[in-house]
Amino acid sequence: MKRNNIDIDDFNVEIFKLLNKGWMLLNGGDYHNNEYNPMTISWGMMGTMWFKPVVMVGVRPQRHTLKLIEKYDSFTLNALSEDQKDILSFCGAHSGSEVNKVVECGLTPIKSEAVDCAGFDEAELIIECRKLYYDQLKGKNFLDKGIIPQCYPNRDFHLLFVAEVLNISGAEDYM
Repeated sequence: MKRNNIDIDDFNVEIFKLLNKGWMLLNGGDYHNNEYNPMTISWGMMGTMWFKPVVMVGVRPQRHTLKLIEKYDSFTLNALSEDQKDILSFCGAHSGSEVNKVVECGLTPIKSEAVDCAGFDEAELIIECRKLYYDQLKGKNFLDKGIIPQCYPNRDFHLLFVAEVLNISGAEDYM
């Protein structure tokens, strides 16, 4: 896929559409060690924190990708085109501890510009991120207690990662 580097000030995306409707692959691991695993996400945020452009993603404790995100200091977010929704569905429904999702989906890991984690050549957008902070959601801190039975009936609260956006490359639609 043809992607161009995008300056953060020129980055243009409808974030609610991208995450909630389009989904993304969160890839954890290290390109040089040939160790990575993508998982599908549809919840997250983008904005500014600590004078830096950041993303915030949530990963449940049982996800295989969590081990790689904890082990390494970076990850990538990869947006695929609408006709690749089957890849996103597969990566959301299967665990990397049971199947090699990269091989099964025919994804092509590529070296990132600014981080050690791989992006995917099939992506129309790659956001390269360096972890800055993490914490686990706590049940006692939910002000809207209805979220817990709706989203966390097993109390498997997400770990939230705030990461600095170091590089963005994407198709012209994202400029």
